[in-house]
Amino acid sequence: MNKSDQNFLFSLLSQPTAPFREQFVSAVARDFLDRYHLPYFLDPAGNIVIGVNSVAGYKKLLKDATDEPVRMFMAHMDHPGYHGVKWIDDRRLKVKWHGGTPTRHVAGAEVYCAGNDGRIGSGRLAGVTLVKGGWAMDSAEIVFKQPLSPRPPATELFGSFRFRKPVWLQGKRIYTNAADDLAGVFTVLRLARKLSRLKGSAPFIGLLTRGEEVGFVGAINHFELGWFERYRNKLLCVSLEASRTLPGAVVGKGPIVRLGDRRTVFNADALKVATDVAEKLLPNRYQKRIMDGGACEATAATIYGLTTIGITVPLGNYHNQGFEGGPDCRGKAGPAPEFIHIDDLESELLLCAGLMRRGLPWLQPWQKQKKSLLRNAARYRRLA
Repeated sequence: MNKSDQNFLFSLLSQPTAPFREQFVSAVARDFLDRYHLPYFLDPAGNIVIGVNSVAGYKKLLKDATDEPVRMFMAHMDHPGYHGVKWIDDRRLKVKWHGGTPTRHVAGAEVYCAGNDGRIGSGRLAGVTLVKGGWAMDSAEIVFKQPLSPRPPATELFGSFRFRKPVWLQGKRIYTNAADDLAGVFTVLRLARKLSRLKGSAPFIGLLTRGEEVGFVGAINHFELGWFERYRNKLLCVSLEASRTLPGAVVGKGPIVRLGDRRTVFNADALKVATDVAEKLLPNRYQKRIMDGGACEATAATIYGLTTIGITVPLGNYHNQGFEGGPDCRGKAGPAPEFIHIDDLESELLLCAGLMRRGLPWLQPWQKQKKSLLRNAARYRRLA
């Protein structure tokens, strides 16, 4: 990764974000798109649609698609975090958490606080309550080291855990508050720029969504617009994620062709194409697995009847839970920075670009295997 791309990645990973508080990530993404004159627009839900500059352009791209499906690469701009609810006094803020969280060693954990002007302070967690079932935090108080001055309205404030830095590089590991899913956002943006400099690639749409961590809300709201309803069979969704490491999915061993998530498996025919592309471009540098540590927007696309696959980079300390430990981890399953591998990101971009090639056998991905099995069956015909 060159220095310019790394600087942009670090800028993106440094932005505060939480479900429905993606404005700073969205601003950095739109600045990038403007800088390189890449077309985009905002849909009514605040998602960023890349590759076309209007609803009319979106529909025309789908209408004009013939033998090549339109590839829609999706990633989300949020990460689990809290929203301010009310001030208890001048140093204590009641908050509500949205999305998955660590559930151990959280009392006294440091968090950052952001408002309309970005990060404005930090404090420590107290009075934590868990959701029913105990799998995440529900509410808490933030005790600030000193009163915020001026003190913003409680509902303007949001944030998440605070570590030594918002992002830092240690060897080839990137440690950060929120690799999930700002790593995917980074890949979609780089892919859009890469495709703008190439001629003859397949039709492309990027979709950067809001509120994924609380039920794919941005993606659902986009799909409910009905823009692709008449052209459903011309759209191929590729969900880009950073997903919890599991046996057979290791940080640093390459991006993962995601066969499914916690809720469903993905499209077998399209996954066959993706796996063949990965085998050609990344021999011994990609992985393949059902990543059932969580669910992703590929589930949402599948629910809406779209042909869907997933690609993910393996993620350490998923949702800031110290599964793998490491620097700044407060204890097993306690708050910890997420981490990914820089080489996995680079290989993910290569794989995504490979999926944009024209002429891939989306309609008949198993033809070679079918011919091989027919030849084998012929050899055994006299025994049948």
